[in-house]
Amino acid sequence: MPNREPAQLPVTHLTGIGSQTAARLQKLGILTVQDLLFHLPQRYQDRTRCQPIAGLAPGMTALVCGQVEYVDTPQRGRNSVICRISDSSGLLSLRFFHFSVQQLQLLKPGTQISCFGDIRMGFNGLEMIHPEYRILHAGDDPTEPALTPVYPLTEGLAQTTLRKAVKQALELCLNSAGALPDCLPATIRQAHNYPELAEALSTLHQPPADLSAATLANGESPALKRLAFEEFLAHHLTLLLGKRHYKTWQAPTLTVNDSAKQAFLAALPFQLTAAQQRVIAEIEADCRRPQPMLRLVQGDVGSGKTLVAALAALSALSSGFQAALMAPTELLAEQHFRNFIQWFAHGDHQVLFLSGQIKGKARAATLDALADGSAGLVIGTHALFQDSVGFHNLGLVIIDEQHRFGVQQRLALRAKGQTAGKVPHQLVMTATPIPRTLAMLQYSDLDISVIDELPPGRQPVTTSAIPSERRAEVIARIKHWAAQKRQAYWVCTLIEESEQLQCEAAENTALLLQETLPEVRIGLVHGRMKAADKDAVMQAFKRGECDLLVATTVIEVGVDVPNAGLMIIENPERLGLSQLHQLRGRVGRGNRESYCLLLYQAPLSDTGRQRLGILRESHDGFVIAEKDLELRGPGEIIGNRQTGQIPFKIADLIRDRELLEPVQRAAQLICRDHPESILPLVRRWTGGSLQNPDELFHTVYSP
Repeated sequence: MPNREPAQLPVTHLTGIGSQTAARLQKLGILTVQDLLFHLPQRYQDRTRCQPIAGLAPGMTALVCGQVEYVDTPQRGRNSVICRISDSSGLLSLRFFHFSVQQLQLLKPGTQISCFGDIRMGFNGLEMIHPEYRILHAGDDPTEPALTPVYPLTEGLAQTTLRKAVKQALELCLNSAGALPDCLPATIRQAHNYPELAEALSTLHQPPADLSAATLANGESPALKRLAFEEFLAHHLTLLLGKRHYKTWQAPTLTVNDSAKQAFLAALPFQLTAAQQRVIAEIEADCRRPQPMLRLVQGDVGSGKTLVAALAALSALSSGFQAALMAPTELLAEQHFRNFIQWFAHGDHQVLFLSGQIKGKARAATLDALADGSAGLVIGTHALFQDSVGFHNLGLVIIDEQHRFGVQQRLALRAKGQTAGKVPHQLVMTATPIPRTLAMLQYSDLDISVIDELPPGRQPVTTSAIPSERRAEVIARIKHWAAQKRQAYWVCTLIEESEQLQCEAAENTALLLQETLPEVRIGLVHGRMKAADKDAVMQAFKRGECDLLVATTVIEVGVDVPNAGLMIIENPERLGLSQLHQLRGRVGRGNRESYCLLLYQAPLSDTGRQRLGILRESHDGFVIAEKDLELRGPGEIIGNRQTGQIPFKIADLIRDRELLEPVQRAAQLICRDHPESILPLVRRWTGGSLQNPDELFHTVYSP
């Protein structure tokens, strides 16, 4: 045997696992014996007792024992075999579409059999289609002593193969001391009454007879809770390790210039909210420290995050450093550029714009100004972190709508300012409220500030759900609305992911509305338009030269038009609540009443009614985001894996969310009292998601 821990042996060490089966297991992420042990059943079959036929109902899955009464091969319809069995309570049909002569010989009248499968209603009463069955002989026990695990599979892999392999893995690792070390400190296990690791795994793969399928299905088993807790803990420790490593770097000290700040504020036509002032104070305190800031600013639509970012940039500029703001779309970057130009108009700081559309001499001049330091502030898109872009002394990186960028993209921009052992401060912002549950897990490496107050005078948007059959009424309302010199949005959505189809839908809608409302000035914006054309339409709408803007969801982040007070969203049932809330935030920016009409396709599902009801009742983006998380799950809220979402093996963010606060406390305890547990936990659960965990650990915990 190789000189390795049993848990780290390759699966080919197990009997019956050859190269072909190992290749199939690899598709499931199973390479070692330990991987096999952490590949848990997705459900369980109850074969612990035979169900009487009279107690069966469609939809049940059951083990049934009975005597074959007759076997028939009907001549009509699809070629099949029907085997009729009975027990003392009733009759049940077994139907086989694939069968052999040997089967027909075995299933002769008078034979006792057990069969397991799904019950459905057939032409002649209840039946099972292709059940698992076996012939019973005298003294045979048809039942199993405990629940039967059902594992996630891949093509070519059978349940029996996986069950045999898991049984061997359990015997190999759980019957020898230290073969599968328990990385969770005993104090934490005892505080939560969790079983040891070996016991938890054994319980879930081979449930004891007294453990019900319902307890395992709803996640209430202490064995499952313990593993979910440990997986959350390992992920949380991974983020904390990254954060602590980041804090070992030095950063430039950014000092607020009070006179420059007061001049900046005095030029604004409004006053900051208390929430904005609080968040600005938190950012300024971070930037005064010689360690790099890593702060996330959350704020609902229209809460004033961009102004907070501008004041952070002012701290960098007045301290002699450069600042860069990166936005995910050209439209949003251009809006920020216009705002910053206006806000910094009275100072001596040059504000530049950089995107993929900037070419030739203009691009060369911008790159030169950034490289020699003559430009202090740049606003742009992904183009900011291309290799050709260099900075003179980048002190602050601001990233808007940060969930749309990958972690590696954020690191690439930070690296632009990495000189002489120092890195720039980082401020990331999002107008998509992140549910507290998700923030506790996905963003625990960030310090979080929340702008939880809207500017005074903002009116709540009245939201109504209207069936598409009343479309004519909605169109008539637009005519009346435009006659009052008010503006409106009409947002087109499709269930297809194709951007082309989305744009075609918007174009067709604009044409139909133009025919129906010839006196209304209609503009069109969609993702396939050239940036310059898109911007021209948006600016015309802002200037009031357009009454109705037909658009795709590209206007989720767009220009600020206080006169736009009506938002119509087609097919809202196809969008997430957070995205609908974002779109609704395009209106209600003035001091007059505003409305959002959700033009849905009837009939709505129960979930659809519930979702639109939540949007009607609440204007709090954080409440809406929590509900969205419950209804759709984290993958839909946070985006794809590139944006940092971890694909959990066992833990479920909805089912197990009450574990997150205890996990945070446990992580702090481990960092303080049991740092030796960090690396084993991180290696076991996060695999390759953290680069160089050993190096990071030893940097943070070096003597």
